Amino acid sequence: MTVATSNKLSLDWVIIAYMGLIHGVALLAVFPSNFSWGAVGVAFVLYWITGGLGITLGFHRLITHRSFEVPKIVEYFLAFCGTLACEGGPIEWVGQHRLHHKYSDMEQDPHDSNKGFWWSHMGWMLHKVPSKAEIPRYTKDIADDPVYQFLQKFFIPIQVVLGLFLYWLGGWPFVIWGIFVRLVVVFHFTWFVNSATHKFGYKSHESNDRSTNCWWVALLTFGEGWHNNHHAFQYSARHGLEWWELDITWMTIRLLEILGIASNIKLAPKD
Repeated sequence: MTVATSNKLSLDWVIIAYMGLIHGVALLAVFPSNFSWGAVGVAFVLYWITGGLGITLGFHRLITHRSFEVPKIVEYFLAFCGTLACEGGPIEWVGQHRLHHKYSDMEQDPHDSNKGFWWSHMGWMLHKVPSKAEIPRYTKDIADDPVYQFLQKFFIPIQVVLGLFLYWLGGWPFVIWGIFVRLVVVFHFTWFVNSATHKFGYKSHESNDRSTNCWWVALLTFGEGWHNNHHAFQYSARHGLEWWELDITWMTIRLLEILGIASNIKLAPKD
C-alpha cells in the first residue's frame, strides 16, 4: 500500500534535498576530528531544548492541544524552541498534527499508519501530500499572529544563526553535533510517535485508530510514547496515566504550575 500511495503523489524534491543534506552532514560526526565531549554535551542540551521543551511541551501539548495555559511570552519562547527543531514552522506543524488527530489512520491522515511503517515514519514528508492545503482551516488561532508568522517564514535562517553561534563557541564539532546530529536525532525520535506508536506497544483505551502506548518511544520523547492514552484523551496535559508510565513533560508542566507559570491544566477523567 505504501508503494501505491507513493506512486499517486509527486515527490517533493525540496524536502528530499533538505533531509538528504541534514542526514549527510550528520555522518561527518564519525570522523575523530569532528568529535569532542563538549560537542556531544551541546547536542544533548539542544535535544532537550528543541525536542523536549520545543516540540513536546510547546508545539504539541501547549499550542496544538491547548492542554494548559501560560503567559504569552512563555508560549512564544516555547514556540521558538520548537522552531529550532527545524521540523517546519509552527503553523505547518500544528496544522498537520491537528489533521492527524481529526483523521487518525484514515486516508486523510498525512501519515496514515495503515500505509506502512516507512510511510508513517518519514515517507509521507517526501511527497506532496494533499493535507497541506487544509492547514489554514486548522490553524486559525495562530495563523494571523505575527510571531508565529515570523517563526514559520524564517525557521531555517534562525537555525543558520544558531549554527554561526555554535561555530564561534566550539568550531565545526559544535556545528556538526549541535545542529546536524541533533536534528537527525530529534527528527527520528519525533517521527517514532507517528510510526512506532501506531505499531508497537499496548492499548489501554479505545481510540478508534491504531495508536499504542510504547515505553521506549516515551523514554526518547519525554513522554510522548503513551500515544494511545493521548489519542483517547487528546486534551489531557498528562499522557502517562499509570504510575509506571513515565512522563517527563507532565512533570515539567506540574513544575510550571507550582511556579505559577502554567494554569488551567486539562486532565483525563481518571486524574
